[in-house]
Amino acid sequence: MTQDKSEETQLGHVENAVNTFSSPSDLKITDIRYAVVWSNYDYPIIRIDTNQGVYGIGEVRDAGHPENALQFKSMLLGQNPCNVDMIFHTIKKFGNWGREGGGVSGIEIALWDLIGKVYDVPCYQFLGGKYRDKVRIYADTPEPEEPTAEAYAQRALGRKQMGLTFIKCDVRMQTLQEVDGATVGQPTKFEYGMSYRWRATGTGQVVKVTDKGIAALARVIGIVREAVGWDVSLCIDHYGHGYMTAKEVIRLGKALEPYALAWMEDPMPTMDVAGHKQVTDAVGVPIAAGEDWYLWEGFHDFIEQRAVDIIHPDLLTSGGMLETKKISDYAERYGIPTALHFAGSPIAFMANLHTAASISSFIALEHHGLDLPFWSNLVTGLDEPLMEEGYVSVPDKPGLGVDLNYEGIQAQLRDFSGLFEPTETWNTPKLGFWQPDRVWDK
Repeated sequence: MTQDKSEETQLGHVENAVNTFSSPSDLKITDIRYAVVWSNYDYPIIRIDTNQGVYGIGEVRDAGHPENALQFKSMLLGQNPCNVDMIFHTIKKFGNWGREGGGVSGIEIALWDLIGKVYDVPCYQFLGGKYRDKVRIYADTPEPEEPTAEAYAQRALGRKQMGLTFIKCDVRMQTLQEVDGATVGQPTKFEYGMSYRWRATGTGQVVKVTDKGIAALARVIGIVREAVGWDVSLCIDHYGHGYMTAKEVIRLGKALEPYALAWMEDPMPTMDVAGHKQVTDAVGVPIAAGEDWYLWEGFHDFIEQRAVDIIHPDLLTSGGMLETKKISDYAERYGIPTALHFAGSPIAFMANLHTAASISSFIALEHHGLDLPFWSNLVTGLDEPLMEEGYVSVPDKPGLGVDLNYEGIQAQLRDFSGLFEPTETWNTPKLGFWQPDRVWDK
């Protein structure tokens, strides 16, 4: 049957409407370069280049290392970046929990950004579309210099005055240093820093938190709650990683129940499923955790055992955008919603926006850069103002919706880092078993 000429012409117009900036089938990865931005945490920013000039940008987890991504360069060179699932499936086995997941996750983000630019669509479309046009932000609120209840309250009130309606307060165990009788016992000598002192608490054998200590922490939260009011969602940062035993966390959680917290974060050591479940089952305050868990497999047991009330992935560890979407969808089957942990640059922030838009059971996204005057200047393409009434709009521009601002990055560059300099030393595998044809000399 001969096709009508006018119909053929119409089909041609439809094909032309797909705006591609390259020939996708012929795309090849040619390079991976990086720049490390100095900030409250290091931001290792990566750029994946191709043979057609289009590139994608991503980011290794805050306080991570660019080598977490560069170690995969020899695997990626010559690959078509559009094969995201194949590439991700290949490299994910070499990642791990915490910052060790940052390389895999950062590469995944850069690939989606690249493909979005190729096909001229925003990244959330690759995740199934969006549930919302604006994403609610929750503000991290650093500890004041003087750890008094009134100083904590002023910090939190300052966040509310910025228009935020969801605030996290960093009230930590170190607050008890100044409270006489808040703890019993002495830490083991010759340990380094306060974090190690409080890790000793987790053994249940060295330093114990007294009822006076529990009351002191609860008093801080009570004063913060009164300062910000009951129209603001309030959560608290982690006491976990062995700072307190499960029984001590339960006592604290019960003392905090009158203040209607949105959640307590990471109350137990990172991989302790049983400990998280013990706390979750015992207290009325919702328990959130997950910023250091890697891939769907890292969340599986916590979700199926309902060991937490809220999952809290950091997509720069959890496996990037699509993997985090899959994790969130799985958690929703068990009635567990998702909040997103984040402490990086605007590049990963935009990846979080796209992911948050695609999650049906989404609560709020963390913003850790509210006090950094240079933060927005690391990229071009951000809305001005970025945040209005505690929400940020989901971008409709291709890919992540932002691009590198080389001048802004240069101004905050780590002294050991170049500005996206060549990385040829990573072009070849670093492990012998990846080179089966190589003859090794004795």
